Amino acid sequence: MLTRAAEAGVTRPAAAARAAVAVVIPCFNEAAAIGTVIDGFRAALPQATIHVFDNASTDGTAGVAAQHGAVVHRVALRGKGNVVRRMFADVEADVYVMTDGDATYDLSNIAEMVDGVLQGGQDMVVGARVAAGDAQAYRAGHKLGNRLLTGSVALLFGGGFRDMLSGHRAFSRRYVKSFPAAAHGFETETELTIHALELRMPCLELPVAYRARPEGTHSKLSTWRDGWRILGTIGRLFTSERPLAFYLLLAAALAALAVGLGVPVVLHYFETGLVPRLPTAVLATGIMLSSLLSLVCGIVLHQVTLSRQEAKRLAYLATPATPGSR
Repeated sequence: MLTRAAEAGVTRPAAAARAAVAVVIPCFNEAAAIGTVIDGFRAALPQATIHVFDNASTDGTAGVAAQHGAVVHRVALRGKGNVVRRMFADVEADVYVMTDGDATYDLSNIAEMVDGVLQGGQDMVVGARVAAGDAQAYRAGHKLGNRLLTGSVALLFGGGFRDMLSGHRAFSRRYVKSFPAAAHGFETETELTIHALELRMPCLELPVAYRARPEGTHSKLSTWRDGWRILGTIGRLFTSERPLAFYLLLAAALAALAVGLGVPVVLHYFETGLVPRLPTAVLATGIMLSSLLSLVCGIVLHQVTLSRQEAKRLAYLATPATPGSR
């Protein structure tokens, strides 16, 4: 079967060369770094259109970005997740490259990440961070938190990602236009990863050097606050995307509690023919009924989730494939 490109007499490399590449950069108060980021992408991906989404900055980030030739969009609603929602909705391209505006990601292999989408047929290519020189660039506490959260996602949803929280990624058009983007803040990277795992999209991780922030800039990430928000997002997505497993675990826990409370009452009844602890017997019965209800809820919600996944899969398939992808 011929691809659209082949039917038109266009080879894959030629189709890939014609593909529209968009660099989308969410920013909040990054005036000191955004110019470096734009110039770096201009050199590494000269064919790309660079879009900077300014999230109500107060330090002139939008003006600096415009001076360096970027297309500037303003997003009033604060939060990285809100910016990602606007980026994916407003920009039209075949390949999307998303990165942070703080000049911490090395761009030496960015063309390889784009080729992973164009030539390798990947829907998402993640830049897995590797500390470059300065140990403070990627602190031990952040590494540990990333490993714990990434491991939690791997346990609950599968996949073999090493750096689920990286903000340096390349996406296919199919991925972007099927992504629902419900997050508000830094938990958006968790959603990005789980969306790919849920639809079983082809994904790839490539190492990327991670540097310290330029002098005069500071991180907007709060280790504990955003860590808890990310953990909450994982829990929320587990209940919505894996309801049968969640409610089955809940049903098993309730059933174990009911048995623990009820067995002594039953044994005493068989020995004496009396039920002296009637409230305990009633409580055990109620907990067991709750266990059965949890199991039924899991079965029903599992069917609802399958329907939602089918709808997302159809939205994914309804979007034309990236030109040149396999």
